[in-house]
Amino acid sequence: MKIGLIAMSGVRVRTAELGKLGVTLPQFVNRGQVIASLPSLGLLTVAGLTPPDVDVVYREIDELPTNGELEKFDLVGISSFTARIEAAYALADRYRAAGVPVVLGGLHVSLMPEEAAAHADSLVLFGAEGAWPRLVEDFRKGTLARRYEGLQDRVFDAPNYAMPRFDLLKDRPYNRVTVQTSRGCPLNCEFCAASLRITSRFQQKPVDKVVEEIRTAKAVVEHPFFELADDNTFLNKRWGKSFLEAITPLDVSWFTETDISIADDDELLKRLADSGCRQILVGLESPSAASLERIDPHNWKYKHFDRYIESIDKIQSHGVTVNGCFVLGLDSDTPETFQQVKDFVDRSRLIEVQVTVLTPFPGTPLYERLRREGRLIKDRYWDRCTLFDVNFVPKHMSVEELEAGMRWLFSEIYNEREFNQIGRAHV
Repeated sequence: MKIGLIAMSGVRVRTAELGKLGVTLPQFVNRGQVIASLPSLGLLTVAGLTPPDVDVVYREIDELPTNGELEKFDLVGISSFTARIEAAYALADRYRAAGVPVVLGGLHVSLMPEEAAAHADSLVLFGAEGAWPRLVEDFRKGTLARRYEGLQDRVFDAPNYAMPRFDLLKDRPYNRVTVQTSRGCPLNCEFCAASLRITSRFQQKPVDKVVEEIRTAKAVVEHPFFELADDNTFLNKRWGKSFLEAITPLDVSWFTETDISIADDDELLKRLADSGCRQILVGLESPSAASLERIDPHNWKYKHFDRYIESIDKIQSHGVTVNGCFVLGLDSDTPETFQQVKDFVDRSRLIEVQVTVLTPFPGTPLYERLRREGRLIKDRYWDRCTLFDVNFVPKHMSVEELEAGMRWLFSEIYNEREFNQIGRAHV
């Protein structure tokens, strides 16, 4: 049996003026320059959960095949970002029309199963652990069900856990490889499309499993830069210290996301740079405390706002750069917000900055609220879920003002002058 696992990739900004500025997906931008592409860790994990006697082929597709030829498989599994889900559906329809059964999975499919079911023979919801092995067995018996629900707890425990098939990346031109150490984030921000949407609680992978995955990936990809596919790596500071101690001897360079409270642990900060960490992305979200109020259920970020500058300086003083993430279009934002972000970036001396637009991804509390308030531009706008295309009506400015402000801010912070200035300041 031959199974094709296909990632529909190639997310593109729909707003032409922003596209010309060279913006791309978050974490892939270095002052406007594309520096990385990443494989689908989810599908590599699916491959790892597949019985060893099954031939698994991993593919990434930017565009639908135009010559009418489809690669031949007995079963196809497709996953994609929300922004490319319509193309994933089109590919699924092509395979089904050719008589090949299709399974759809991923975050969007898990949150919009009724929509996805129209394009699939079967769905995998809430992750592959606990679901994919059953699906493959049922397919062999000719009893494929319409839906399979993966585990939402204990996904890193035996026998649920499987090593991702990093060997499928051999001889591919990646300069970054993803490894996951945790799932979920209890901060549960209103706009977050991952967090606890498809898992029942925050789950941490045992350190020894993470180390084994890093060693395995290093043996396949030459000199990889590791990106941890986490929402909040250092939520558990005790686990974080054990992790840093374990990977320090591995001689790797890596990047991750976490929250600003990492600055509160001096011991952890001292170990961070020595472990090979080069940068952490922190969701600052706004240069204004008012915009952070009620952004998460416990007002956690609002309560930490007063220490943003101090914390950024402390983290960077330990030899690890901070990629400060800002979200434009929050309910308290006004046309003055764009200049405020620029001023904050200058004042904080952030080494790297990521700016995105507020995006109501389907299934998030933000989506449900804006839908109730009648502020969604249209009901189905998935191709605009790029984190750069506006798909809702802001509260204190027009759509045009938000788009113009974004263009101005991008031109101010993603340019050669700023890049060289930052470089000179940290030589």
